Amino acid sequence: MIDDRGSGLVALLDRFRAGDPRAAGEIVGAYEPHLRRIIRLRIRDSRLRRLYDSADICQSVLASFFARLSLGQFDLENPAQLVRLLEAMARNKLATEARRSGVARRVEVGAVAGAADGTGPLDRPVPGPSDTERVAWREMAEVVRDRLSDDERAISDLRAAGCEWADIASRIGGGPDAARKRLERAFDRVARELGWEG
Repeated sequence: MIDDRGSGLVALLDRFRAGDPRAAGEIVGAYEPHLRRIIRLRIRDSRLRRLYDSADICQSVLASFFARLSLGQFDLENPAQLVRLLEAMARNKLATEARRSGVARRVEVGAVAGAADGTGPLDRPVPGPSDTERVAWREMAEVVRDRLSDDERAISDLRAAGCEWADIASRIGGGPDAARKRLERAFDRVARELGWEG
């Protein structure tokens, strides 16, 4: 994984926000194998396993992550925070897909597709994101950005530019927590509007 102290991760996220196409590949290369393993472990219901592959869910989680990262939503200081965030996003996505597909049983840690020792066919190395995926992530970010109000877009743009919440609050008024929560609520609203709740 990336530098445990977090400085490497922060720099990598800043490079992605600045448009460095290699940064997304480095993030995917470092975190996708773990994310796919977690997803496979959480797909317990065989009906859900027949409908979804870990790669499908992983792709959806990464697309949402990169779109929201582009818009400045996340405050990540170290790799452990990113891992927890991706795991939470995967849990939410799986729960949403289970509801949509009518799978009644809860999605939780259980049986996995592939070998129990982690050497199944889905543990093969994965390539970095393609140019098409990077374009899709940027397009998703633009779709979200277009649905934000002018005030919400201003907060998102300041955050994406690397401004701290205290700086944003001083520019728009109110406190840092209020600004952060306002942007989170805006993203959640847009996700609901677009059917991206997971």
